[in-house]
Amino acid sequence: MNAVADDDCPADDDAVEHTNDEGCWRNQVVRRFMKADGHGFDVVSFAKKVSIVFQDKMVIDVGSGTGILSMFIIELPFGIEKVNNSFANYLLTSSSRSGWDTASSTSACSNTVLYARDKWLTPEGDVFPDKAKLFIAAIEDRQYKEDKINLVAITEPLVDVVDNNQVVAGNYCVKEIDLYTVQIADLAWTSEFVLRMNRNDYVQALVTYFTVEFSNCHKRTGFSTGPDSQYTHWKQTVFYLQDALTVKKGEELKGVFTCSANARNERDLDFKIMVSFHGEVCDLEEESTYTMH
Repeated sequence: MNAVADDDCPADDDAVEHTNDEGCWRNQVVRRFMKADGHGFDVVSFAKKVSIVFQDKMVIDVGSGTGILSMFIIELPFGIEKVNNSFANYLLTSSSRSGWDTASSTSACSNTVLYARDKWLTPEGDVFPDKAKLFIAAIEDRQYKEDKINLVAITEPLVDVVDNNQVVAGNYCVKEIDLYTVQIADLAWTSEFVLRMNRNDYVQALVTYFTVEFSNCHKRTGFSTGPDSQYTHWKQTVFYLQDALTVKKGEELKGVFTCSANARNERDLDFKIMVSFHGEVCDLEEESTYTMH
């Protein structure tokens, strides 16, 4: 399938939707993806960097969402084939709803990804990306909480963009995953954390975000979805506390973060966050539970 230049495709979205040219469809989706997510350019760069590695190899794209990685790879000097019982040299783990696109470490490591890895990946095969870390931090978010959800029970985390100026404390890595070795049982986990305040402020919520790494490229690459990084469509995940904290620089917020699949629906995620804070101005011991649908 040959690549189609943008100039050869209709510029108007409605016109594209009525064309039968599959190349134009792909290019239009790619353009929209790039407009919506700055890291689309990183995906292009990644595909070019590893094109020689993928050539003449079987590649599986798992949890592909819109199939954006496949769209780029299919433009390279090889194609993508349907996999039945073939063995794969490479496994692409794109994020979908059940991936790192939310708060937890179950993201890029959904059951589907691990099943594909164990069933089709050859012993010498590679996974892209292969490493991921989940971080937690504390933020000031009084106005949004008071305006939007102050009178509502806070039982579900909010996926939204967090301004880096809202971050009150340094981050803490609560989970690290190696996609070569992680098992299903590892996706239910508990981690302690400590957040040291970097200024005098208030804390209304905790925020989580992730980083991923493609360590097997000839040049190591990856990206972060943190508030201090370029915007991505994964955004960040906010867990509002029941009570706000008044904190001073250098004080520590300690806690325990637990994540597991929901018992009734394994695509939903259950979280329990216990926090303990004893500062000069206030004290707080709190336990909150959340479910992400």
